[in-house]
Amino acid sequence: MTESLAPRLAVLKALGDNTRYAIYLELARSARPLATAEIAETLDLHPNTVRPHLERMRDVGLLAVETEPRGTVGRPQHRYTLAPDAPSLGLEPATFPLLAGMLAQVAQAAGLGTEEAVEAGRDQGAADAARARPGASCLDALVARLAALGFDPAVADDDGHATVAFTHCPFSALAEANPDLVCGLHRGLVEGFVEALGGGRVDAFHPLLDRTPCQVEVVVAAP
Repeated sequence: MTESLAPRLAVLKALGDNTRYAIYLELARSARPLATAEIAETLDLHPNTVRPHLERMRDVGLLAVETEPRGTVGRPQHRYTLAPDAPSLGLEPATFPLLAGMLAQVAQAAGLGTEEAVEAGRDQGAADAARARPGASCLDALVARLAALGFDPAVADDDGHATVAFTHCPFSALAEANPDLVCGLHRGLVEGFVEALGGGRVDAFHPLLDRTPCQVEVVVAAP
């Protein structure tokens, strides 16, 4: 066997197991990295069953792992996602990141900046609000939408004044290269969503240049 074929064979063997393939599909479909417990719950498996499968796929280069420290108590939590060069199985075309980067370059060349990005984001946010779950509060609906987009939002609610942190940005590389455009889109998306849905208002938006992770402050109207 040639050296060039050995890594491919290892990948095929790793995905040849039904459980590993199911885990891989869940990670491919997810817009954010997933913890072992999340994967186990979705597939109705025990975390101890899932963990060695994740390590096997990581060993052959299919998965990347992020480590979140838990202070002095307990082990650090690992979150898994597909490695940059892993096969997407058709669930996330590899051309999307390339296309997004090219569109950002076109926007910059056309002289488009933060204001235009915010307006484009507002339009999309308003459209998203029209499809929000009926009866959901402004904050719950916003958090659900951000989670669906892969931002893994974390909420701190202090008597109607909530801060929502984007703990994972699926567009982080693009945002770091084009913060005015990408963060402007995200700001507009949130503002358009909240305004169209009603029940609250965006008090402040802190983009990547201000702090990491990005944060939005929302004032929720009293019921």
